Amino acid sequence: MFSIRFDMRAPSFGATTTDLYAAAIDMSAWAEQHGCVAAVLCEHHGSEDGYLPAPTMLASAIAARTERLALSVVVILPFYDPVRLAEDVAVLDILSNGRASYVFGLGYRPEEFEHFGIDRSRRGALADENLDLLRALLTGRPTVHDNRRIMVSPPPCTRGGPTLMWGGASLAAARRAGRYGLGLLANGSVTGMRDAYETASREHGYEPGGVLLPPPDTPTVTFVADDVDEAWEEIGEHLFHDAQMYARWNPDNHASAGISAARDVEELRHHYSSHRIITSDAASEIIRGGGFLNLSPLCGGIPPEIAWPYLRRAADAAATPTTTGENSR
Repeated sequence: MFSIRFDMRAPSFGATTTDLYAAAIDMSAWAEQHGCVAAVLCEHHGSEDGYLPAPTMLASAIAARTERLALSVVVILPFYDPVRLAEDVAVLDILSNGRASYVFGLGYRPEEFEHFGIDRSRRGALADENLDLLRALLTGRPTVHDNRRIMVSPPPCTRGGPTLMWGGASLAAARRAGRYGLGLLANGSVTGMRDAYETASREHGYEPGGVLLPPPDTPTVTFVADDVDEAWEEIGEHLFHDAQMYARWNPDNHASAGISAARDVEELRHHYSSHRIITSDAASEIIRGGGFLNLSPLCGGIPPEIAWPYLRRAADAAATPTTTGENSR
């Protein structure tokens, strides 16, 4: 099994944005037919390399080209008007026939809060306010807020609204997920996150929901190649750009978020696990062992004509029959 993740970085040495966005939609439609279980769409704003600022829009385009593919949309909650967000969520729920879910976060880059004119110190309070109203609106029932009568119309097709989760890589994020009564989807993990989440859930009257806590060395980006050395030569600079940008945004968070502090391509390859290139046999072995491939086929603006063979090899590896033991006779 595998997922595909798009953040749409488009550095100057990579492909054009028009080519990358078209490829993301085409790849999602193709991947649905070849074992992909979900497309993950991330969000950041004002990035010099064009990081995706409007994930619900890209999700809508992908929803229109697919029928079964799950869509996981990352949303930085303090940046949104909750009424407008509820309307977008409702329409995407209808377009996708309930296939879209959401992972909320607080945001962390000071530049993004400046971009929206928001006091970063208020991000927690804003998330609280926005989530309360958003959840009420997604029920499809009229809501009174600040003496305003608000109703989202049309309502989501999913009864009660789509699945909402909280994301992060800290104990604070785990406690917030529990306090909200949401599932926890970590993009990295630190010791004690599960306990912190379950304790906070029960303290606020909720049974703990779904939890995904990847081990600290879990790669966030995987490529499958015929020749690993040649692949690093071909796409290494794109992977290094991706790693370098996240490291620049998270200067004090390398260990907990699985972010690489590599200084060049060789160091990224040999000393960090965040970005990996493996053979088809290695990929098949991961799948046979119950593992999962996190693919990012356009990572760092890789031109689509270069990216497609890596995606196809990964899908082929994921489709390899898991015949071991007696079943292999």
